[in-house]
Amino acid sequence: MELQQAFKRLGQQIMRGVHLGGEVYETAVNDIADVELNDEAAFWQSMLRGSKIAQAKDAMPLRVVDAFCGSGGLGLGVTLAAEAIGRAVDFAAIVDTDATAVHIHRHNLGARKHFAASVASLVDFHVLETGENASFGYKPEIVHEELGRVGSVDMFIAGPPCQGHSNLNNHTRRQDPRNDLYVTAVALGVALGSEVILLENVPTVQNSHSDVVATAAGLLRSAGYGVSMTVIRADELGAAQRRARHFLLAVRGRNIGATYLALIGKRLSAPAMPLSWAIGDLVDKSSDSLLDIAPTLTPVNLARIDYLFEHDIFDLPDDQRPDCHKNGTSYTAVYGRMHWDRPAQTITTGFGTPGQGRYVHSLRRRVITPREAARIQGFPDWFDFAPDDLPLKRKNLAKWIGDAVHPILGYAAGLSALAAVREIDAIDLRSAA
Repeated sequence: MELQQAFKRLGQQIMRGVHLGGEVYETAVNDIADVELNDEAAFWQSMLRGSKIAQAKDAMPLRVVDAFCGSGGLGLGVTLAAEAIGRAVDFAAIVDTDATAVHIHRHNLGARKHFAASVASLVDFHVLETGENASFGYKPEIVHEELGRVGSVDMFIAGPPCQGHSNLNNHTRRQDPRNDLYVTAVALGVALGSEVILLENVPTVQNSHSDVVATAAGLLRSAGYGVSMTVIRADELGAAQRRARHFLLAVRGRNIGATYLALIGKRLSAPAMPLSWAIGDLVDKSSDSLLDIAPTLTPVNLARIDYLFEHDIFDLPDDQRPDCHKNGTSYTAVYGRMHWDRPAQTITTGFGTPGQGRYVHSLRRRVITPREAARIQGFPDWFDFAPDDLPLKRKNLAKWIGDAVHPILGYAAGLSALAAVREIDAIDLRSAA
């Protein structure tokens, strides 16, 4: 399947053309990017700074169910992918145990139905065997009455938490694949009858001792889906963060090939961008919003930051570190200063604390603000983390931002999924002719 994209600055706009299946889909954003950037980098920087794509009035809806949705990083990425080929995402339902995150997702991206519930409580299923030979004992069934009325689903997306992969103290529970949320997500997607199922997780999910990825692939193939999977890196797609996620793509009735997702991802590759590209215009931004206020640090951490700047270094030496972070190469980034001319390290929920990673600002004696973290994480400025005057707490902001899927990853995986479906449609049309 041909999938390419091209960008061009034209007047006060930046045009993007996506070539797919012999057609070209054009979209544009207002150009508010730095003048020296190339066209592609300028397009994505303009989006980060708040430019939005005008949705086509006759856009065909893409019905999506988003489970383990969090604040909406993956959902936003899939929305961007749909917009790139002239479609509009209609979130038929979103699900997460965090009711406030569901509210944020719904406010920003819209949703017909929303559930603050455990995904495991929504579906009934039984698994026979594990690994590649896994199959369902019977077709998975939706057991939640309201969710059962969502109707047809084009795409099911999910980012199940990975705690089930490290449950080392309960061997009996670990041996039952129904208790793994990754497998539960597969069952829910199949129960909904979704044409496409897209799952994301940490890259180490592939090494799970319970073999959940192989079990998920086996279940999907036994249910009539073609399966492809790969690890996609945000910095290889033109982002300013070294973040990697594992994606599993399943398309019903289509043998898409094991390497499909990796090959399509390479066609969307772009040079990594430096930290300055993402947050250069926010260095001295000031407002009363908690999003724009760096956390207050302890005197000892302030002294560590002063040491970095006074010696013009980026890694804190051992004699300035607490004992728990000495003499270990794996901790070199902790208490570190960010590099202005390089992509950031992975943003986690600990971005407000220098002891959690390399989160000291490159140019200012502070850690990054939540808004800066959101930018690095790929959330545009229009994305509202405080809808309806929602009271903000730092720990909640850290969770909603740090746990999110970078939308550029969702964009690449989502566009790959839509390309696979488009290929199926093209084959069906040729067959009908």
